[in-house]
Amino acid sequence: MPEQNFSKKILVRISFVALFAALTAGGTFFVIPVGSVPIVLQNMFAVLSGLILGPIMGAAAVGIFLLAGILGFPIFSGGTGGIAILAGPTGGYLVGYFLASVLTGLIAGNPSYKTPLPRLIIAATAGFIMIYVPGVLWLKNVLNTDWQGAFVFGFFPFIPGDILKAIAAVAIAPRLRRLAADYLNG
Repeated sequence: MPEQNFSKKILVRISFVALFAALTAGGTFFVIPVGSVPIVLQNMFAVLSGLILGPIMGAAAVGIFLLAGILGFPIFSGGTGGIAILAGPTGGYLVGYFLASVLTGLIAGNPSYKTPLPRLIIAATAGFIMIYVPGVLWLKNVLNTDWQGAFVFGFFPFIPGDILKAIAAVAIAPRLRRLAADYLNG
């Protein structure tokens, strides 16, 4: 019996990781092109992965998404794929997705029944900021621009949308964390 419970727990964890990898990939269908870096929902799903699943499973979900995209599946923004995308303007943001899922998960902690709302707000905010760190740094190099240009093209246009995405993520996180806790800890 204990072996069967262990197998069930592993299967449930794999299912959650696969679900969030698929959600992140599905975010490619919600894209608003604005310059070199489009507005997407994928960053919200990367943050949600860490927020709902914790640092390890959240990072696994985003890692699978990134691996699939690098292997050529058309799941990066605009339906693109392949390792060459990492060398383009969005490459740093993609790396930021992975880092954000880890940081968000570390701050929010593993799924539980009662996580204080301020902690979830801090986690989501830190996650979105973490996406910008490698994103803007990489964009500055790819576009061969100064810091002002990097922030004008790769940061400021995205703030209003990312605030709305962070609010949405924090709004749904408590219920989803409780649901995940039921399956993952039970």
